[in-house]
Amino acid sequence: MNTPLLYRLLDTDPDAGPAELLHRARADRHLPHLVLSALERDGVRMGGPARDELGRARDRADRYASLAADLACSTGVRAVGGLPLAGYYPAGLLRPLETLDLVAPDEAALWQAVIRLVTDHPVEHIEVSLLGERPHHTAVTLHWPAQDPLVDPWYRVHLSTAALPGDGRGVPVRPYLVADDHVECLITLAEARLGGPALPPGPLALLDVAALTGRPFEAAEAAAVLAAYRLAPEAAGLLDHAAAHVPLGPLAAVRAALAPHLAAEHRRRGGAPPGARRAGVRHGALLRRTVIRHTWGEARLLTPSPGTCLLLTPVADYLLTPAREAVAEPATRTAALDALHSWDTLC
Repeated sequence: MNTPLLYRLLDTDPDAGPAELLHRARADRHLPHLVLSALERDGVRMGGPARDELGRARDRADRYASLAADLACSTGVRAVGGLPLAGYYPAGLLRPLETLDLVAPDEAALWQAVIRLVTDHPVEHIEVSLLGERPHHTAVTLHWPAQDPLVDPWYRVHLSTAALPGDGRGVPVRPYLVADDHVECLITLAEARLGGPALPPGPLALLDVAALTGRPFEAAEAAAVLAAYRLAPEAAGLLDHAAAHVPLGPLAAVRAALAPHLAAEHRRRGGAPPGARRAGVRHGALLRRTVIRHTWGEARLLTPSPGTCLLLTPVADYLLTPAREAVAEPATRTAALDALHSWDTLC
C-alpha cells in the first residue's frame, strides 16, 4: 500500500501534487488523516495546522487502542472492524477510526463496559437499540467531545452483544466471530456490504482489502467461514471490485474458493417466505439519565401499557420506538415518565 495507490483510488493526477490529493480526500470524511499520514511518511513538507490535525488524529487512534485494551482486560469486550484492520496497515499509515466498535460476550459485560466509559469520560449522548424480540441483542453507542470539538469528530464507541447484526431478514444476527483475526476483518468488511445499496466499495474499503493481502489466508477454510457467516456474495463482490485496483495476492484464491458457495447462498435467501417479517429493531428515545446503577447486570424492560415499552438501563432510561428519529406523542411520553416515577416509588 503506497501513495500512488491513494492517487488512483481518489482519481487524482499525481502531477497535480499532494495538495490536490488532500483536497480530494476531504470530500470523504474518512480519508484526510490517512492521506496526511501518507504524505508525512513520504517526507512532504506540511505546515503547523496540518501537523496539528494529524497529531490529534494519531492521539485519537491511540486513545481508541488504549480504551479497547483496557475494556478487554476489565470486561471481556473486544474490538472488531476498524481497530483490528488498522493493525494491518503499514507502519506510519493512519487508518481512519471514526468509531471504536466493540463486541461483548454478554449483556452484563456490555453494561460493565458502558459504566466504565461513563465513569471515565465526559459522555454526553448514549444511544441504545434492541435487535430482535426474544431473545434480543443490545447495542449501545456513546459519544463525547474530541480534543477540538469544533473541527474534529467526537469520540464514538459502539458496543453490541452481536458481532454481526445481519440484515434483519435473510441474514440473521450472529453473536460471535470465531476465526483468525485477519479472516474476521474480511468478514466485517463483507458484513458492511450487506443490505445496503449496490454501490461500489469506497476507497477505504479497498485500502482495507489491500492491507489484508499480505496475510496468509487458507483459501478453502476462509471461504467456508465466510459462507457459514452467510456472507459469500458480499465477500465475492468486494474482492471483485478490489481486484480492479489492487493485486489480491492470497485473496485471489479466496475469491475462487467462494464461487461454489454463491448459488447456495442466493437460493437460501431467495427461499424466504413471501412477506417474511423483518426482525424488529427498537430504538431508545431518552427519558432521563440516571445515577449509575452499579448493581445492575442487565437492563430491564417495562410495559406499563399496551404499545408503551420502557428500557431501564444502568445509566439511563428510554422509551422504545420503532425508528431512530421517531418522536413519541406528548401523551405517550408523559405516561412513560409517570410510569418511571411509579417504578421509582416501588424500589
